[in-house]
This record gives sequence, C-alpha cells and structure tokens, in this order.
Amino acid sequence: MAERGSAMTRDDDWLQAAFGALPARSRRMIEDRADGKTLGSIGQEHEVSRERVRQLLLKAQEHLCLVADAFVDDWRDRLTTLTERSAVPQSEVSALLGVRDQVAVEPLVEAVGAEHPLTWAGRLRGWWTRSPGALEVLIRRGVEEAPLRGEDVAVTFAAAGVPDEVPLLDLLGHPDSPLVPGFGGTWLRRRARGRDAAYLFLLANGEPCRAEELLAPTGIRRKSAVAEALRRDERFVQLRLEGKWALAEWPHLNVTPYPNAMEALVAVLTELGPLPKDALFVKVGERYPVTLWRLHQCLLDDRVGITEDGLIELVARGATPIEESEPARPARMAVDPAGNVFGVRLTVDKDILRGSGVVVSSWLTWQLGMRQAPMVRTFSIAGHPTPIVLKRATSAAQISSLRVLVKENGMVGGCEFVLFLRTDDSTARIEHACTQHICPAAIGSARTDVRPPGDSALELSP
Repeated sequence: MAERGSAMTRDDDWLQAAFGALPARSRRMIEDRADGKTLGSIGQEHEVSRERVRQLLLKAQEHLCLVADAFVDDWRDRLTTLTERSAVPQSEVSALLGVRDQVAVEPLVEAVGAEHPLTWAGRLRGWWTRSPGALEVLIRRGVEEAPLRGEDVAVTFAAAGVPDEVPLLDLLGHPDSPLVPGFGGTWLRRRARGRDAAYLFLLANGEPCRAEELLAPTGIRRKSAVAEALRRDERFVQLRLEGKWALAEWPHLNVTPYPNAMEALVAVLTELGPLPKDALFVKVGERYPVTLWRLHQCLLDDRVGITEDGLIELVARGATPIEESEPARPARMAVDPAGNVFGVRLTVDKDILRGSGVVVSSWLTWQLGMRQAPMVRTFSIAGHPTPIVLKRATSAAQISSLRVLVKENGMVGGCEFVLFLRTDDSTARIEHACTQHICPAAIGSARTDVRPPGDSALELSP
C-alpha cells in the first residue's frame, strides 16, 4: 500500500471520492450492474442503447482504475492473486484496497478478470473469483457425502474445500439444490430424501425402530411404503424376530443404551478407566456409531479431562478439564482494543425470522472464557425482560432468538445488523447496519440474491 493510501480512513475513502466524481448516470449504472441488471434493462431505463451502457461502464471503470493506481501499489497483481481462490468475499477485496466495502469495488475487481462464482442458485453476488465454476465443484464434492446431520455440515464442506463464510445453507436450501432440508437440521439427497431421513433418524436414535416410528421423520405416509423403501436400500436390514429396522453398519445390531455420543463416551471411561484418545474413540464407536469430528467435540464436555500422562479420563477422578484451543477470528466478528465490547455482524435470514437460535463461531465463546461445554452466559437488553443467552455446547456455540429485537428495529429478511455484547456489565444491543440505498427494509422488498458477509471492519464503541 502506498503511503498516501495507507493514510486514508473510513471518512476520507479514496474510492468513495473517486466514485462520487463520476457522472450521476454512470454511478447509477454501476449500482444497477451490482444489483444484477442486464445491459439491456439498464439501457431501457436510461433510454440509451445496450452498447452505450457498455461504453459508459468501461469509461467509469477506467477512471476508477486510474485513481486506484495512484493510491494502491500493485493492486492489479494483488487482486489477481487473491481471486485465484474459488470464492473471495468482497469485504476481503475492499480490505486489500484499503477502503470500506462499497459498490465501486466491483469495477476494480472486474478489471482483473474476476466475476461472481456461478452456482446452481445463480451468481453468488458479493463474492469474486477468476474461476467461476470452481466453487460449485467444491460444494458438490461435499454434497457427495450426504445425507448429513446438522452437526456434520460445516466440517464436511470445509473438508471439501468450501471457503469459510460462503452462505452455504442458503445455497443448499435453493430450489435447484441437490439436497433438501430434513428433520433436526439434517440435509438429505433430493432423490432419496425418505430413505436418507430414515438412515439419519436411526443413526441418531441408536437403536432399531419399527416402520411406523419412521413415518414422521421420513414424511412417508404409509408403513408399508416405508418398509418397501428400506428393503430396496442396502444400508438397512430388518430384524426378523422383532420386525424392527436397523442399520447394516451397526457391528452386532444390538440395542445401544446410550441416548447420545457423549453418554457413550462417559460410560466407556467409567468402565475402562483412562485411555489414549484413539483407543477411546474406537471403544465408543463400537458402542455408538458416530463421526470422529463429533467425538473430538465431546472432549470439550466439562465431565471429561486429560491426565498428566496424556490419557483421557473423567474430571471426577482427577483429570484436568480440556479447554478448546483458540479458533481463528471470523471476518464478521470484532472486539474493541480493551477487550470489553464484542461485535457480531449478522444477516436477517429465514432462521432468525422464525425465531431460531443463531449458530456463531466458537471464537466468540472462547474470547469470553467459555472454553468447555456446556457453558452459558446471559446479556440483558434495556427495556426487555428476556436476556440474550449465549450457549457453548460441545458441537457449537449459539445465541438465543433475536427475532423480537430484529422486528422492533424495523428489519426484514436480507437486512444486516450488528449485535454488540459488553462484558463489563453483561449488556447487549443491536444496530441496523444496512446502507440506505441497498437496505431491503428501506426499499420495501428483500433481495433475492445471496448476499456477501459484508464489511468486516465493525466499529465498536466502548
């Protein structure tokens, strides 16, 4: 970054000034292109030809590039390298340029040949790459692992190479997605949703079930149809004496007495004493089929610890509790220099509007000292009898429902807001963070495009 560029602040943003120097019509055209409008539709709105729109956009782009040359060293080479990835959030591009996230960033990143990643949901606006098909390839690699439990989604797609903060659930929930949502946050293959639901239900239940018990989770109406579907799938076997259905992968098809993986792990330690981690995982797997990722999460439970010689043992028998290592800070979270005020930038989505809890990065709970599970911390809100509750479980960190606060602040689907948490007095507040010209609440309708994570630079006031 050149010295002149590095001296810029959010109040004297060089790119904002350069954008403001453009003719009003050119600025409007850039904004329309950012909204996904075609050259033809923009031309009709401004009563000019499609070719004339293209010329004006190129001229505006040249102007912005010349200004960028004056403020940012080697910005073209650096953007070219950055956008070699399958998907880069626009906020990261803005950070490289030393400016706030804004519509004028788009002509600059387009100048190096980058474009929005192309997925089955259309163009992923707010994200950039010079390999537009690469992101969907990675997502489909994760889809191949379906069906997926909710707790396995993040780790599965991360292992497939999907970048953090890609709005994965929005993409998976699109009508053209090969997956569909199932019970309890599960994701099922569209063409095998009933059988996949039965598989995950049995896996979660941990014991054989009668066909009628599978009607609700599978969505199949008749018991005979459930039986016929499972009979044609090699993942299932029927226990003839009982008539129940079980998973073929279960070692001895014996009924497990454990309600979940955590209780199975505690039972193994109780019976066998301290064990090396790998040996413990093998023993638990023999009793309760579960992923290695889930077993690693179980080690954060406050009943489990580690001995001086590195064995896993119960805390009740003298082991030292295991604390989670510090996670990387997500771009949508920040903390003030004093470490007193934390900010979490969120987008109002369907889950928030229906009143569901909000899953957040465990970086937040780690910074607040919540490094084991289960742990809970509450934050009061002025004028509200019900506090915000932050929970740390073994599988994830979660904030309680924000629906009432969102609606009271006039927000709708697609709006951006920041949740501020103060640690000194355990209070919370939220602030609407949309810019006026792109706020779904202000323009009267939510956007249909999948939106980016936004500006990672949260301003935290003490």
